[in-house]
Amino acid sequence: MYKLLYVVLLIIGSGVYAAGIPQIEYLKKHDFLAQTFEQTPKWKMLRLKGDVKKRVEAILKHPYSSKRIRYWRDGARSAWIIDEIGKEMPITMGLVVNGGAIENIEIMVYREERGGEVHQAFFTQQFEGMTLIKNGLSAEVDGITGATLSVDAVTRVAAMVLYLDQYVQSKKT
Repeated sequence: MYKLLYVVLLIIGSGVYAAGIPQIEYLKKHDFLAQTFEQTPKWKMLRLKGDVKKRVEAILKHPYSSKRIRYWRDGARSAWIIDEIGKEMPITMGLVVNGGAIENIEIMVYREERGGEVHQAFFTQQFEGMTLIKNGLSAEVDGITGATLSVDAVTRVAAMVLYLDQYVQSKKT
């Protein structure tokens, strides 16, 4: 049931307006990738199955609806674009991992009525340098009053992307 609700919310949230709440696009995919890489590498696909899917769901604390995730990698740097529900609507985030640590987080599209401060640098910069410890981050994240669920969504996705980066690095031959 939760998985179906998650998919429905992602579909609804992909429109310009959802339930009268405007979506705010801060950064387009092309621009995110251009600021991350000198030359954007070809994207790769990670299939989520078995233990990888279980670990992702443990980190997110809910079932993950997609069976695959697209990412871009050049050397030790990888870029990921992930949607995660804040309170009711998906937040589109671009995350860059370099050498096993968060290098950058960009809120690309925000669709919630409250909590939009998560796109501001004072919030996203605190993730820089964080690594993965078990299913969480190596440091505490300072919250934002009125944006608890959005802060939590960004924090969980940061941990998930660090895990996925570790996983693809370990499979590299």
